[in-house]
Amino acid sequence: MRNRVDKWAGETDPRIIFRNIVQRPRLKTTGETVTIVGDHDSALMKYFDCTRSGPRSAFESNVVFQFETMEYILDFGFDRLGADQAEGKQIDHPVLITECACNPVQSRSKMAELLFESYGVPSVAFGVDAAFSYKYNQQLGVCNKDGLVISSGFSTSHAIPFVNGEPVYEACCRTNVGGYHVTDYLKQLLSLKYPPHMSRLTWEKVEELKMEHCYIAPDYLSEAQLFQKGTKEAEEKTKCWQLPWTPSPTEEPPSEEEIARKAALKEKQGQRLREMAEAKRTSRINELENECKGLEFLLQQLEHVKDSDIPSFLSETGYVSKQEIEAALVKVTQSLRKAKGEQADTEEKTDPTSTEKYSMVDIPDNMLTPEQLKEKRKQVFIKTTSEARQRAKQKRLEEELERERQNKQDEEKRLENPELYREQLRTKHRELSEKVEQRKRLKTNGGHANGNNNGTGGVGRGERLNAAQKERMRLLTTAAFDRGKGEDTFGIKDEDWQLYKLMSKDNDDDDEGPDEDEAELARMSARLKEIDPTFLPKLESLSSSAEVPRLRPLTKEDFQIVLGVERFRCPEILFNPNLVGIDQVGLDEMAGVSMRRLPTRGQSVDERITNSILMTGGSCLFPGMAERLEAGIRMIRPCGTPIRVVRASDPILDAWRGAAAYAAAMQFPQQTFTRMDYYEKGEDWLRGYQMRYAI
Repeated sequence: MRNRVDKWAGETDPRIIFRNIVQRPRLKTTGETVTIVGDHDSALMKYFDCTRSGPRSAFESNVVFQFETMEYILDFGFDRLGADQAEGKQIDHPVLITECACNPVQSRSKMAELLFESYGVPSVAFGVDAAFSYKYNQQLGVCNKDGLVISSGFSTSHAIPFVNGEPVYEACCRTNVGGYHVTDYLKQLLSLKYPPHMSRLTWEKVEELKMEHCYIAPDYLSEAQLFQKGTKEAEEKTKCWQLPWTPSPTEEPPSEEEIARKAALKEKQGQRLREMAEAKRTSRINELENECKGLEFLLQQLEHVKDSDIPSFLSETGYVSKQEIEAALVKVTQSLRKAKGEQADTEEKTDPTSTEKYSMVDIPDNMLTPEQLKEKRKQVFIKTTSEARQRAKQKRLEEELERERQNKQDEEKRLENPELYREQLRTKHRELSEKVEQRKRLKTNGGHANGNNNGTGGVGRGERLNAAQKERMRLLTTAAFDRGKGEDTFGIKDEDWQLYKLMSKDNDDDDEGPDEDEAELARMSARLKEIDPTFLPKLESLSSSAEVPRLRPLTKEDFQIVLGVERFRCPEILFNPNLVGIDQVGLDEMAGVSMRRLPTRGQSVDERITNSILMTGGSCLFPGMAERLEAGIRMIRPCGTPIRVVRASDPILDAWRGAAAYAAAMQFPQQTFTRMDYYEKGEDWLRGYQMRYAI
């Protein structure tokens, strides 16, 4: 039971209609817990904290099982009806409770206990809502005395046959599928289809979409094939729900004048930066020249100073010895040549102090003591390392000068013919990029298969090493093998230190030269960015076949919820519950099962029942329900059986209208279960209680 309707007997319209839910949120201001029954305005709910308390129902599959929640609902209903008495809040009126067919005795007894003990009602009667709806429509002439009522409610569906105007509960059939499952299934499908809009797909909105757009397909498979083919008829049946959407401001492409203006501005800024760099370079050259002249003048003065007076002469200059001044002069001279862009001398200059530092390098081993031999090995190692650093430093200086020279040549070519230069640079960049990518693929996957090929395209580490790396691995293996033979004598001979230098990674010269290619590729990319605003460098992490994903602006179509196959797929679970994993029969099969369970059967009885099939409940409001139900029942009945399916005058409110008419009838007091009966006979008497529906 989804909605609860409270009224006085005999009235034609309900006084209160509210959802059978209870919520206990807290006020955001004070933190006080309040009880809310039924639906409330969403504008008022913003003042409550509902994160810890969701809506709860007293029903589970149309059976009351949470009587604490039911007590809140009854309090709310009696209060709105004005049925409370001032003395002890006793309800001095008989109460008629509607329930589902074959309601468990435990639930009925607990409800009677709640009404008698808590509210002090004088008497209680229980009746099936579907039976009330059938009897009310029988009075209106919609259905006959013999017939079948199919009630599809919020969480369950029932089929109850009527013979001679009385329901036969022994032959009723029940399926735990109703409008709740249809709404939940539609919500799941739309959430999977439109995950960015899950917050807008609330339960209330999805239920509104269900009641507005869903329908029962005459033939489910044919309807699904119709949408699968995408015919014009399927397009006409497709509905669209447009979400609020604000178009993003469109950016107009820049005009040629704007592009030319930006290019001129960029060129002007570049010229200014070049002028600033040239001024800075000139200032640096002047500083270095002055410093170099000062050091040369200091050395000239030292030639006229006696050796004993040199420390006192140098005490004010900040230098300690003549050798330190000469080393500073060499360093300043090299910096000056670098600043001027001159080619550095490739000849290695001898450090004046090198003779003092490495005095034992040239002395034979047989002329040295063991301590001196150790010192000699140390000096050999230090000298070799220092020379390697000097060579690397000289190489970097040469590369930098070469790079500056190449940049000057490129600038001259660009000024001669900018279009041709840009096209040639793009071509070189593309070829070099492909070369670098191919080298990376070869390093990762290998260029050929080896003997250990496992069929997956992978290769061993040995095939990914270059010649220098393979030689280093061989030397390390040999040294480790020789060391294990006996005493460790590595380092006694000069050849051992030469072997150490060969094994060092500092001397690893890559034959393929990937570093140079990647550096050149980076230089070309930076150059293209400067001269071509439309240039987009390719991401190194992506392969040549992959494309860079581009984010497109959101459009009106991105904020549309399209209801196509979902319109008939969701209500289809009423006839095929296995679509949502419920292994039970549908509405059409329920009619056949219920008729087969009749204690007294015959062809005339079956024909009278199928000639008056009444649909009631909120789930019977789907368009096409009567036609589909009639077609399904016709499939399980003999040929020529008269079948007539009608819908109740008001599938939602006919149940309580029939209950109101019954409660106002003269025989109603004889059908009630009084408080005296409850205290004398107990709850077990309710097990055999059954209402007579003669109105």
